[in-house]
Amino acid sequence: MTYVTDPIADLLTRIRNAQGARRPGCLVPWSRVKQQVCDLLVREGWLLEAKKEGEGIHQHIVIRFVPQKTLELKRVSKPGRRQYISAADLKPVLQGFGIAVLTTSKGIMTDAEARKQRVGGEILCTIW
Repeated sequence: MTYVTDPIADLLTRIRNAQGARRPGCLVPWSRVKQQVCDLLVREGWLLEAKKEGEGIHQHIVIRFVPQKTLELKRVSKPGRRQYISAADLKPVLQGFGIAVLTTSKGIMTDAEARKQRVGGEILCTIW
């Protein structure tokens, strides 16, 4: 069994690799943070479905992609160098065509939601 030092980067890489191989979806080991990020992407329309399956230590997330939509995923904050931003400094990604996923004191949310609630946090990734 291997140990993943950056689970969010692992999630993004699995999605990128599955889309590059033209698969309809992928499997990702389950964690609460990964589930929240996937649920956010489903809510925003970037993913078709993300559901948890399995029991105990054998839980995983089954992700299905939106057909004909290839995601550009970029990890911003890394374990070696965290990237934090205040609500005043949050700018739209690609002039509003993309989103940034932030983890804040009020939970995981998009950059638009963080601007609306006037809360900053750690930028996990950008998606366009």
